[in-house]
Amino acid sequence: MESTLITNANVISGFASLPDCAVLIEDGKIADVFNMKRLPSKKLPATTRNIDAKGCFLCPGLIDSHIHGFGGYGTEDMDPNSILKMSEKLADYGITSFLPTVYTDTVDNMLGAEKAIIQAMGHEKGATIRGINLEGPFISPDKIGGQNPLGVQPVDMDLFHRFIEAGEGKVVCMTVAPELKNMRELALDATKKGIVLLAGHTDARYENIVEGMQCGILHSTHFFNAMSRLHHRNPGTVGAIMIQSDMQCEIIADGVHVHPELIKLLLREKPSSNIVLITDSLKPNKQRKGPLFANGRPAKLSSAGAFVDIEDESVLLGSALVLIDAVKNMVRWGVPIEQVIDMSTKNPARIYHFNDIGTLTPGKNADIIVFDENFIVNTVLINGKIIKED
Repeated sequence: MESTLITNANVISGFASLPDCAVLIEDGKIADVFNMKRLPSKKLPATTRNIDAKGCFLCPGLIDSHIHGFGGYGTEDMDPNSILKMSEKLADYGITSFLPTVYTDTVDNMLGAEKAIIQAMGHEKGATIRGINLEGPFISPDKIGGQNPLGVQPVDMDLFHRFIEAGEGKVVCMTVAPELKNMRELALDATKKGIVLLAGHTDARYENIVEGMQCGILHSTHFFNAMSRLHHRNPGTVGAIMIQSDMQCEIIADGVHVHPELIKLLLREKPSSNIVLITDSLKPNKQRKGPLFANGRPAKLSSAGAFVDIEDESVLLGSALVLIDAVKNMVRWGVPIEQVIDMSTKNPARIYHFNDIGTLTPGKNADIIVFDENFIVNTVLINGKIIKED
């Protein structure tokens, strides 16, 4: 039996904040979480590897459930090697699981991206590929954002089934516009298939969102962005998500996509358990050289720190975040660190039915990160295997 013991950690387990604790890992699983005072009474194998956390934070590995690319590699490459490079590079930043996210694009390109993700699964050297996130193509032509307008489609059940079949059972979630004609039929079918639907890139009225909730659209894509605004005579998508406490939402916490004060307002109105931190990171994020492209569009990093269209800087294409920086931002904006960690681990695991990760519970996969007070990740374990140790 292989065992690893991480000692002297401030543990954020998904249920509590536990100072001066240790985590025992056996055969790639969480075996125990206990106070350091109990260590002398523990009988551990002589071969147990010890890692001293030196008072740093220890939590479940971060889950990025909405990410298009990283480090010069992206889903738009339609290449399994690109997805695997994302896996390697993301692990260095504490991402232990991710959903490679496919842009709205031509049907052939979307199918090609799906195929690449499937071919990459099971061959990761870093973060685990948990499945496929389809951002479209059944979205509003009036809320395209950084998607390819040539890929936007009306609801087409045959095409929907084509995407699902191409995903070989690995499609985890899909962004849709609830107001589109025939969306109810699609939503009911997706729910039967266990696919999580998110309202996004939508011009929905308040009533459309509520109706969508009735047929299973209970999550939402990058809240506040690419969706109908709050208005006193039509609360729109933004208003519906804030009013309906059961409606879940993604947040890009870079300070550009959403003003920090609006995030604080959201937290006053919605249970933090229904909020998921994401990056919406793009291929050029952390790219070291060469021209910057996102979904084939020339991009640049704005002075505010997000990727924008090179010709129209008002079009936000996505963020330059890594998830640990989103965590750092939220904490510095005054959100308790326990809530923020849950938004990056426990919440997405629950919403997407990743039952083997998300908390430090005995029997769960030992996906663990250790980071210091400056939110620098120094240790990463995936399935109990040490991926990074500084």
